[in-house]
Amino acid sequence: ARVREEVADMQAIADAEGAGVRIAPWDYRYYAEKVRKAKYDLDQNAVKPYLQLDKLREGAFWVAGELFGLRFSLVQGVPVYHPDVTVYEVKDASGRHVGLFYFDPWARPAKQSGAWMNAYRDQERFDGETTTIVSNNLNFVKGGPGEPVLIGWTDAETLFHEFGHALHGLLSSVSYPSLSGTSVARDFVELPSQVLEHWLSTPEVLSRFALHHQTGQPLPAELVAKIERSATFNQGFDTVEFVSSALVDMKLHLAGSTPIDPDAFERDTLAALGMPSEIVMRHRTPQFGHIFAGDGYSAGYYSYLWADTLTADAWEAFTEAGGPYDQAVARRFRERVLSVGNTVEPADAYRAFRGRDAGIDALMRDRGFPVPAARKTD
Repeated sequence: ARVREEVADMQAIADAEGAGVRIAPWDYRYYAEKVRKAKYDLDQNAVKPYLQLDKLREGAFWVAGELFGLRFSLVQGVPVYHPDVTVYEVKDASGRHVGLFYFDPWARPAKQSGAWMNAYRDQERFDGETTTIVSNNLNFVKGGPGEPVLIGWTDAETLFHEFGHALHGLLSSVSYPSLSGTSVARDFVELPSQVLEHWLSTPEVLSRFALHHQTGQPLPAELVAKIERSATFNQGFDTVEFVSSALVDMKLHLAGSTPIDPDAFERDTLAALGMPSEIVMRHRTPQFGHIFAGDGYSAGYYSYLWADTLTADAWEAFTEAGGPYDQAVARRFRERVLSVGNTVEPADAYRAFRGRDAGIDALMRDRGFPVPAARKTD
């Protein structure tokens, strides 16, 4: 239903321009951007001058301090694998050493693309008290001497996302290294990272760290309001392209020994699902690497959406209490989720944190969809 609304908005613009086209998959992103500009008037280039990489890294450290009492201090003389890498010692509120955090933000030849977190040493107690060494690795383009590196809003979310993974490693408190930190189920490992993205847009972070690189002024309220209003934009497209891939993945694995013609299987399955003609799967079958990339992903592409479900529900645990920086909820999240690694069944860990299982209502609210009415049962 939301896709139909989005397509109608795009078709109206195409018609007004005299394009003479009926919106097709190859038109979607092009016209979606025109709708975004028309509906929200959000120019990403107007936001970028306020998003300095160094300031936002400081903001992520500040959030870790406010929520979990962690303190990050730059250290020298620690071995690094490249001169671009900086190292921070991490201590808790009592001054106890927690681990080392390696920050590797710059693109360079032969470096893997994208953004990720590594654990070079896992926290453990099996062979004595061993603290962790984690890293965040990104691919921003280094500026000239003394020039601030400005990033987009999505890149800022990525910075906080990967830092969430790092906190999952840093706050681990288990005995066995194989159960430590992020060594958890695929659909649970993204909870700490995705939920931390929410703190980027809190007023406390924006007012302190989203500062114009020339004037030092914080991100204006009108730009913040536009970012908030556009947060649910295009969620019909984003959700449908993902869910279609997840369901095709699952159905391929449920086919058993039945012979499969991939082209026909994809076409017939999408038709049975009622796939809108204006959208294609996020990953078409011939290049859907997740499908048979190993047991971590087999029949498991849905896990990203389930992680998003947990994320939305966990965020509401904070907002329903005293707000994003509620100390009781933060302590419970640390003790029940971040510190236990894979020593607790994920569903039990989440239940211990939230007091119940996660439902879909928070996800629906987060994406701007109507929340389904409660079903009455006998």
